[in-house]
Amino acid sequence: MKKIAALLLSLILCIGCVSVIAEPVAQENIKLGVILLHDELSTYDLNFYNSVMEAAANLGLSEDQVIVKRNIPESEACAEEARDLVDEGCNIVFADSFGHESFLLEVAKEFPEVEFCHATGTMAHTENLPNFHNAFASIYEGRYLAGIAAGMKLNELKAAGKLKGEKPLMGYVGAFTYAEVISGYTSFYLGAKAVCPDVEMKVQFTGSWYDEKEEKAAAEALIALGCDLISQHADSMGAPTACENAGIPNISYNGSTLESCPNTFIVSSRINWAPYFEYLVRQKVAGEPIATDWVGTIQTGSVVLTDVNTAAAAEGTADAIADVRDELLAGVRHVFDTAAEGFITVNGEALTSYMADVDTDEAFTADTEAVSDGYFHESEYRSAPYFNVAIDGIELLNSKF
Repeated sequence: MKKIAALLLSLILCIGCVSVIAEPVAQENIKLGVILLHDELSTYDLNFYNSVMEAAANLGLSEDQVIVKRNIPESEACAEEARDLVDEGCNIVFADSFGHESFLLEVAKEFPEVEFCHATGTMAHTENLPNFHNAFASIYEGRYLAGIAAGMKLNELKAAGKLKGEKPLMGYVGAFTYAEVISGYTSFYLGAKAVCPDVEMKVQFTGSWYDEKEEKAAAEALIALGCDLISQHADSMGAPTACENAGIPNISYNGSTLESCPNTFIVSSRINWAPYFEYLVRQKVAGEPIATDWVGTIQTGSVVLTDVNTAAAAEGTADAIADVRDELLAGVRHVFDTAAEGFITVNGEALTSYMADVDTDEAFTADTEAVSDGYFHESEYRSAPYFNVAIDGIELLNSKF
């Protein structure tokens, strides 16, 4: 009877998670392996590194309980490094890039006693492998809040007669035309539009997560087209540097650029991964399930903004961000608000329905209605973003990536 009960427990489904109930592991026996796509020169990877170190410090883990592998490409090399981490005693292995996922999944099938966790991926909830997990955060809310700051700055420039054109125009440097990037730049645009209704935006893609030369060139091209403010979903200092050189206000990502760009940096949003790393360790220590799809939020401390640089931001920006943040927390405001007239339109028509690709397959088949109750439900049906709607007001200058 005990064996039957244990088997039943192992098949229990919880909201957003499916996992085998494992034996508790003493915290001193926890070893966490982290695979980074780049190194600390990449703002994206630096954010993960800082987060895992913060979590280790908060939990009291020793230095030898965390192993970091840097500059691991999205190839079979990821699988090899994951196996090495298991050989080194890691009972939790984490990888930080979308392209790592299939290789990490391969190794997860080989070592069912080890937990394999992956940021930005889409496969965990369809694979249903008990020791394979995806995680992300509602960073679209952070980008929306950063967009509030952008809109206020544009209003300030407009009032002072300092716009380059007739309408406020933002530029955005994007890596790829993935849903994660589309969700990010759209939420940023909508935040700006919420306070600056006539704003428009142009997006330039680079085809790389981290290419300082290309990101700088993309920002310079956007500035040459008359953009009054620049933001980005890319991982180098390229775009912020171009803005500082040209005196163009900048909203950065994954951390403050205040030290390097004191005259143009306004604010930055980022995912704080420390709560997730702490969650992983605590679940493993307790022998409790790890969520198949975990979503960090403002409430969990996973979506954060830097302090506002008052030297570059419009007056009252910090207070405005705080007010909107409270509305998001209270659920009285939604980033992808489809009910507000004229706020989100596609070819001039209101967005009242959208079938999203949540259960991703090779054909990227749309399978889930994502619009209900007056808004698009981003990151509620899986952790990784699936908003990929081309809305009015945003022009893509190149979309080959």
